[in-house]
Amino acid sequence: MKKWVICFMMLTMMLVIAGCGGEKQSASAGKTPADTLVVGLPVDLASLDPAVAMDNKAWKVTYPSYERLVQYKTTSDGKASTEVEPSLAKSWTVSEDGLTWTFKLNTGHKFADGSPVNAQAVKFSIDRVMAVKKGPSDYFKPVSSVTAPDEETVIFKLKQPFAPFLYTLAVNGSSIVNPKVMEHEKNGDMGSDYLATHTMGSGAYELTAFNPGQDVKLSANKNYAGKAPAIKTVLFKVVKDPSAERLQLESGDLDIAAGIPMDQLDQMKDNKNIHIYESPSLLTSIVYMNTQKEPLNQVKLRQAISYAVDYKGMIEGAVKGRGEQLVSPIPKGMWGHDDSIQGYSLDLDKAKSLMQQSGESNGMTLTLLYSDNQAFNEAQALLLQNNLDKIGIKVNLEKVAWATFRDRVDKGDFQLAMGTWSPDYADPQFFMSYWFDSGYFGLAGNRAFYKNPSVDALLRKAEMLTDQQERIQLYKQAQEMVLADAPYIFLFQTNVLTPMRSNVKGFVYNPMLDDMYNFQDMSKN
Repeated sequence: MKKWVICFMMLTMMLVIAGCGGEKQSASAGKTPADTLVVGLPVDLASLDPAVAMDNKAWKVTYPSYERLVQYKTTSDGKASTEVEPSLAKSWTVSEDGLTWTFKLNTGHKFADGSPVNAQAVKFSIDRVMAVKKGPSDYFKPVSSVTAPDEETVIFKLKQPFAPFLYTLAVNGSSIVNPKVMEHEKNGDMGSDYLATHTMGSGAYELTAFNPGQDVKLSANKNYAGKAPAIKTVLFKVVKDPSAERLQLESGDLDIAAGIPMDQLDQMKDNKNIHIYESPSLLTSIVYMNTQKEPLNQVKLRQAISYAVDYKGMIEGAVKGRGEQLVSPIPKGMWGHDDSIQGYSLDLDKAKSLMQQSGESNGMTLTLLYSDNQAFNEAQALLLQNNLDKIGIKVNLEKVAWATFRDRVDKGDFQLAMGTWSPDYADPQFFMSYWFDSGYFGLAGNRAFYKNPSVDALLRKAEMLTDQQERIQLYKQAQEMVLADAPYIFLFQTNVLTPMRSNVKGFVYNPMLDDMYNFQDMSKN
């Protein structure tokens, strides 16, 4: 009997050991399931509420979880387009005066809980964004009212013509939210606290798990009106260490990575299991100079700082030459860009002269706020610190968590802050108005807290015009003014680089949707 027990125990131990060995081997192989994508995130996610979020990292989760009236086209050859096409809306008309937009909805669309997506839900969602009054509400400043005369019709009345209006309906803030979110309302927040960590949309996916600082899980929405996606599960995994993220991508534990620095990307270029997608983009890198805080309320000091930057060195050092200098507020690739407008270039003599004219002596100190939301931010911060030291400005670097960074920028609690910006729709208004109009202070866009009444007037006039050439001329005047005022350091626009496993197929990059993925169209072989 004892022998049998001993033999049984030994056999059991062998099986356990074998089982452990099998698990270890599977982990080292690191192959994620064919219907699952694991995406690395370099930062914790902020609020996921479409009425609140102004963060491309959060939009990774929300954009595939909601539908909007219109969506960006993908061309027949599989390339992204900046034009929009019907989504929830099947058609629309606009009055001759540009003030009334009427949308007819597709039928049969359902929220994740099975309830119908109708005109009342669209009206509720847009009204809710405007009522919450966070960053996304700025998209709807021109809207006077939204009505739903029947189940399939939505009518927008505008206070004045707004040239980019149709395109604003494709942005994350225009996501259609299930009105049942009001069941989760607390203290008049219209469900914002609940939607910070949940989704209630009709998109291809719905959020099924949220573990702060660890991971976020999306699962295919069984009630999605479109084609069922091949990818059934998307797991966003927070990996703050770039080296760890790279190793996980190489081992196959990640399918897509977003926070790997350029030098480490170069080290993977010969790895046959890794594909690095590269494309020119409209992603711009800028530094916010808080024009409301001393000493940066002085124009000549801001000009001096802009002349002190080694732009070529910045591009080479921060993004390994994969970019070009942002010489004007409207970047190359966006209509309205004018090659005749040339901003700042490295000129230390001029920088030092302007420093003297500003009345600031050598030895002044400024603090640069930055986060790790972009892989190249650390390198940029160090390079800028070195550049400004050459004109007698000591720069103290303050690195904070992404959520903290955004909160402080919104409040204006900084002197210098490292930022990036990419457009949500294909109109130069998204750069010009959001960066420079005094009505967009804070996270909404004007993060330099810049105010020039003459610039405000030009930008607001341009928004109301439908003639593109007239708008271009107004934007040219405004650009010349803001470059002279130097509220930002315009650094560069960079190529987008997205490293992923070679077996990931169907990824399409859209410069209007930077840092977001078309999961519903992707697959793995």
